[in-house]
Amino acid sequence: MTTRVWGYLDEYAAEREDILDAVDTVFGSGRLVLADGVRSFEEEFAAWHGVPHCVGVDNGTNAVKLGLEALGVGPGDEVITVSNTAAPTVVAIVGTGATPVFVDVGEDYLMDVSQVEAAITPRTRCLLPVHLYGQCVDMAPLEELAERYGLAVLEDCAQAHGARHHGRPAGTMGRAAAFSFYPTKVLGAYGDGGAVLTSDAEVDGALRRLRYYGMEERYYVTALPGHNSRLDEVQAEILRRKLRRLDSYVTARQDIARRYAVGLADTELVLPETAPGNEHVYYVHVVRHPRRDEIIEALRPRGIELNISYPWPVHTMTGFAHLGHGEGSLPVTERLAGQIFSLPMYPSLTADAQDRVIEALREVLKDLS
Repeated sequence: MTTRVWGYLDEYAAEREDILDAVDTVFGSGRLVLADGVRSFEEEFAAWHGVPHCVGVDNGTNAVKLGLEALGVGPGDEVITVSNTAAPTVVAIVGTGATPVFVDVGEDYLMDVSQVEAAITPRTRCLLPVHLYGQCVDMAPLEELAERYGLAVLEDCAQAHGARHHGRPAGTMGRAAAFSFYPTKVLGAYGDGGAVLTSDAEVDGALRRLRYYGMEERYYVTALPGHNSRLDEVQAEILRRKLRRLDSYVTARQDIARRYAVGLADTELVLPETAPGNEHVYYVHVVRHPRRDEIIEALRPRGIELNISYPWPVHTMTGFAHLGHGEGSLPVTERLAGQIFSLPMYPSLTADAQDRVIEALREVLKDLS
């Protein structure tokens, strides 16, 4: 099951034309770096979330990294997060010189917030919850801990565009929030892109300097060492057009999730559950089964390729062995990693194509029973 570049339903023809017009608009302007497209997207993305500041950057990894740096995280500090995430979350922490400290997840795949306080040390500077697979971590306990211990909270929202937690949009519950616009995201660009939201004017100013060599509005006025991490003007203009459709993307994903819930309700698959207070946007539709690998292999000859997000928890990867979290240290994370897999999930997935997936899954599960 693959997605065509432009999708294949009639209603996506208008989106294709809109995106081509976005590219033409930028090329016609002759202004290709930090111009009207980036400024407008920043204003519109911030307004969509009801916060005053958005800073566009070059990718989601640097959104996390620059977000941490703008919050004052650096060498010698510790950042509490999870291992059940995409490696870039942890790569960004390490990139600041800080040390990631992992807590386990619950059966909903999200950070087990009850473990966080025990992980806090005098070196802890930031809590980094990952809103995974399309829904939010329980934020109230983290907000309370942050206030009590004087910590910053940076939300990783790469997989949660449009998600809500007790009515609050993902990205509005910490001091800052990092987003990725990688093409597969709920709100995806046609290349790399990222952004950081914040309600803190000082953090906003630091982010704008950090993404631009450490400079202010003009060259050669360096306030601090920074990076070259600017959001591309073409991607920003495309994202402006797609932001207007974000609600429809979310609705389509939720409709697909409901069809899976009905079609697979009486099987042995563990289907996604929405945590209390959450509005799930189903960036990926993760299910689990103890014979996951056999299921995936049995579906492949039927033309159905399924992904695993993520087969190897970050703490088990060779590149992070120095952190000292060996196998067995995060038992829930490790158990789930051996069982999870993702069903096709994208707004242009037709009901007929989804029915083929459901029927094939049911047949394979029956053969395994």
